[in-house]
Amino acid sequence: MLSIDPQLLLIILATFLLAGLVKGVTGLGLPTVCLAILTLVLDLPSAMALLLVPSLLTNLQQAFSGGAFRTLLARLWPFLLAAVAMVGLGARALVSVELTLLSALLGLVLVCYGLLSLAGLKLQISPQRERASGIGLGLINGLLTGMTGSFVVPGVLYLQAIGLPRDQLVQAMGLLFSVSTLALGLALGGQQLLSPELGLLSLIGVVPALGGMWLGQRLRRRMAEAMFRRVLFFALILLGGYLVAGSLN
Repeated sequence: MLSIDPQLLLIILATFLLAGLVKGVTGLGLPTVCLAILTLVLDLPSAMALLLVPSLLTNLQQAFSGGAFRTLLARLWPFLLAAVAMVGLGARALVSVELTLLSALLGLVLVCYGLLSLAGLKLQISPQRERASGIGLGLINGLLTGMTGSFVVPGVLYLQAIGLPRDQLVQAMGLLFSVSTLALGLALGGQQLLSPELGLLSLIGVVPALGGMWLGQRLRRRMAEAMFRRVLFFALILLGGYLVAGSLN
């Protein structure tokens, strides 16, 4: 049972405000930033549960904005189905594997994501290999989502590799994050890892998350997005490294 105290509530509100700010500027990062910070003060399953409502609402808005929903769904459904199918299996690790090991895995995912992003790695997948690669990478993405709550690796790399235009890429990420969040919520519920307290805190997190997104969208017009992304990825590398080091001590 999670104990709700003023200090914890303040940390949660500040975390969602920051994560919303990041998403407003870059189009992604809300679950990643939330997990990176909240796992420093909470266990991994509780942190995963807290991100469910803010992540779902913000990503549904992103998924339905852009005018290419049907086109993307028709193209990406094998990848999305594979990603959803493996979340439940991955979530079983939350009750059968030492949580410090899963926290270390999350840290490793954050470090890899940060390093690959800073390196500017651009994979290319040909149309002939798009469906098979999508199924394989979707299965891996879903497994990691269930085990760590992170939606981005290797899913975002796949969406970048198939050559989607920028606006469609942002909308496709919203699709991936939305279905992954729904699947994660069902998986956590199936493992008895949700509670009324966590649900209430997750609902409360919607307000600062949306406020942060609004601020981030305004900030995006006044600053270089590339610089902001570099700072974000450096921060994720440091936080991920801290999680790995702390879990192995």
